[in-house]
Amino acid sequence: MTRIRSRLTLAAGLAAVAALTLSACASGDPLDSGSGSTDTAASGTIVVGSQDYYSNEIIAEIYAQALEGAGFTVDRQFRIGQRDAYIPSLEDGSIQLFPEYTGNLLQFFDADTTARTSDEVYAALKDALPDGLTVLDQSTATDQDSYNVTAAFAAEHNLKSIGDLAGITPLVLGGAPELEERPYGPTGLKEKYGVDVTFSATADTTVDELVAGNIQVANVYSADPRIQTRDLVTLEDPEGLFLASNVVPVVSTSVADEIADVINPVSAKLTPEGLVALNVESTVDQRSPEDIAKDWLAANNLN
Repeated sequence: MTRIRSRLTLAAGLAAVAALTLSACASGDPLDSGSGSTDTAASGTIVVGSQDYYSNEIIAEIYAQALEGAGFTVDRQFRIGQRDAYIPSLEDGSIQLFPEYTGNLLQFFDADTTARTSDEVYAALKDALPDGLTVLDQSTATDQDSYNVTAAFAAEHNLKSIGDLAGITPLVLGGAPELEERPYGPTGLKEKYGVDVTFSATADTTVDELVAGNIQVANVYSADPRIQTRDLVTLEDPEGLFLASNVVPVVSTSVADEIADVINPVSAKLTPEGLVALNVESTVDQRSPEDIAKDWLAANNLN
């Protein structure tokens, strides 16, 4: 590089740098830690994130395509990881919309919470979130521990909720070995619903054992695709035996009002059975999140 420059050349170079800097600030790059989420909202760009989990990515893609259909520009930051990885980005506004799960997120911010039912958890979560974050409407869809029976067993005994199991004998509960000591295991079933069970540590074979009739009740995650593919029925939990974990959009407060009319209708249409079906499309049909989201939005008149 030449050691001697004229003052005029140097001044011109500095002016160009200043112009570029001002231009970059005006663009409000949402991933620039120096830019605030207000600039991002003003530019019409929303940064949507997702966990490194296929079901969560599908929901995030639904949010993203719904926003794009409403005229927003979307920056997708998907498959980030778990909460320790992405919560800081939500807190600093570099990610502005994220599909979350009410109960698990509440416990992240308030490990001692006593909230259990869906409404209790949702209300407590609003209070527990740090400044700058809020939640839009929660959906009825959940991804949490649940008790399931076969459709045939449900029909035989007219089962809809966990409490309907009371008085049925014999009744064997299957699940991971640690379930036997969990507060929502056999002791919780007795205390909350008056249901007596014996326990079988079925672990990875739980669903197979249920379908085979070796157990009558199975601890299965409520969004597990096998609920559809193996014809299971998830029993309702009105007393809050399990910590409710409904799908909920977590958003930066700076964009909440701007995107609520787009995202809340998505939450209203996302049902427990619908989420299971989306997961079946991913795991069984091997469809991409983009195609799954596009078809779901069209089927629900949200595109």
